[in-house]
Amino acid sequence: MITMTEIARLTGVSQPTVSRVLNGNQVVNPQIRERVLACAKEHDFQPNIIAQSLVGSKTHLIGVVLTDISNSFFADLVKYLEQEARKKGYSLILFNSNYDPEQETQSLSVLQRYQVDGLIVVPVDADDKDFRDLIDRLDIPVMVMTRQALGMDCVYVSHQEAGAQVGRHLWEEGYREYIFFGHTADAKYKGFAEELSKRDPQFSEHITVISTKVEKEVRAALEDYFSKKRERIGIFAYNDRRAVQMMGHLKRMGIQIPEEAGLVGFDNTYMCEFLYPRLSSVSQPNEEMATRAMQRLLYKIDYSKDREVQDYPLQAQLVIRESSSI
Repeated sequence: MITMTEIARLTGVSQPTVSRVLNGNQVVNPQIRERVLACAKEHDFQPNIIAQSLVGSKTHLIGVVLTDISNSFFADLVKYLEQEARKKGYSLILFNSNYDPEQETQSLSVLQRYQVDGLIVVPVDADDKDFRDLIDRLDIPVMVMTRQALGMDCVYVSHQEAGAQVGRHLWEEGYREYIFFGHTADAKYKGFAEELSKRDPQFSEHITVISTKVEKEVRAALEDYFSKKRERIGIFAYNDRRAVQMMGHLKRMGIQIPEEAGLVGFDNTYMCEFLYPRLSSVSQPNEEMATRAMQRLLYKIDYSKDREVQDYPLQAQLVIRESSSI
């Protein structure tokens, strides 16, 4: 791969002049600039990003750490993040934490070694002290996405309010027994439970939580549940992947959807339209969320002295389909 020194030799100019041209400095003789750029293009010159960062230049790299890259919701976000970053000449380095705090820490440490200019992160736990301390030590602009993080720039939808939307919908559809597929610490569950508790003071007696993701354990929990209860059941899964998992088990058990069990997912991924019945799901404004996150991060990179923290709450919307509505 050709170097700046070799370009200088081939074009008959000094290496500092070559450096100025390739870094966009316009205060160079137009004829010399044209000669240098032509030589660089002919020999497919690629700048040494790491070397540039060592002398104080930007790497034009953005680190992105997600919790589950196999979820098409996050793949969608990455598409819009990359689209916005490319407009300003930035590239992404992508890591997957798999909801593991230790793996998240390792990813952030690698990004620090790459000297990325900024970071967009979907944290495992935005309030975790170790996570906050590590972010402070990175000393680069950071944007939290899909989670509210007090004291940090963030763009998100209120999962609690979205969960309340699901609770209202299932109640209005006549469901009086409920299953939540996820963890009770999830804000989606909190909103769901609070909304239904307003309508049914005995709600705690009518809710079952299935937190395991293991296929055999999910199936066993459902079989046990339906062996005891045959009322219409409203089921809320914390994401579409788990809703699809639930739908498969229900169908194999001969449970009619939505006549016997109504099912709602979260993220409104593309698969919702291609299932039978089509899956009701909470839709998040993916493109707006990713675009706002990247635009804010790039602003923080360019204006590092601006320490104002901005919180961007966006609105989620429940998309009702045949899986939960007759």
